[in-house]
Amino acid sequence: MRVDAVIDVAAEIKMVSLTPTEGRCVTPAEPGAHIDLHLSNGMVRQYSLVLGLSSADRQYLVAVKRDKQGRGGSDYFHRSIASGSTMLVGGPRNNFPLSEFCAHTVLIAGGIGITPIWSMMRSLEERRRSFELHYAVKSRAEALFLDHLDRRAHVHVHIDDEAGNLLDIEAVCRRADPEAHLYCCGPAPMLASFQRAASSRPSGRIHTESFAAAVPAVGIGGFEIELSRTGVILKVESGKSILETVREAGIDAVASCEQGVCGACETVVLGGVPDHRCEVLTPEQRAEGRSMMICCGGAKTSRLVLDL
Repeated sequence: MRVDAVIDVAAEIKMVSLTPTEGRCVTPAEPGAHIDLHLSNGMVRQYSLVLGLSSADRQYLVAVKRDKQGRGGSDYFHRSIASGSTMLVGGPRNNFPLSEFCAHTVLIAGGIGITPIWSMMRSLEERRRSFELHYAVKSRAEALFLDHLDRRAHVHVHIDDEAGNLLDIEAVCRRADPEAHLYCCGPAPMLASFQRAASSRPSGRIHTESFAAAVPAVGIGGFEIELSRTGVILKVESGKSILETVREAGIDAVASCEQGVCGACETVVLGGVPDHRCEVLTPEQRAEGRSMMICCGGAKTSRLVLDL
């Protein structure tokens, strides 16, 4: 895809518009979806699509916040991406889908986490569904879409340094209707607060998306994997992931974030019990053990049989 524009929209945040080359249309996406950007330095990073600001059938919009404490992808992006350049784009994929037909929806966003939440809000507005949005940022300079959000009913913007405190997520969850669906995207402390506050609700009505894995990847090794398509058995050594092991064996396994948050490396489990460390699968899906993210997961049994 071609980079049509790179615009500074908030402190350390750039909005990037991408259009397909050769005049082709983009693949349709639903609220909560993200795309993979393949950077020229070999890194692959995931960014939520911003829907409702442009013609979604002609371009993708993403907002990229520079994280100086991250793994280097966003910093490289801010320094190197310019209008007119091209890049490989994967997806879209959606691990954070919106249920648009519940009685009421509570949306909670922190910082750059507003990008998928904004898309959900716009979809709910178009369908005239009942919702409320709570958006928390450290300072006004870091807020996205502020001009749009300030004009909307049922939207509450919390500026930490103006309020003198953090958004009271426990109070937001406590006031929410028992039948409501709750969505939260933001930094790890916000997600932890949200999960504690919403822990008594049915898991099917609680939805989160994180920027990085909350649980460290398994690195102890000491188990085997059997690749069902060839019958090959590999030993996952200490300190290595399943993904690293199969790649070293010459298998071109698909992966992207390698942190267990994007879902690209999801692999069917045909035997054994996986040790899940991802942020993609629901508790019910983890308990079923039918698939796993091989970039970060391990094994609770001596051998896993994988559909590879």
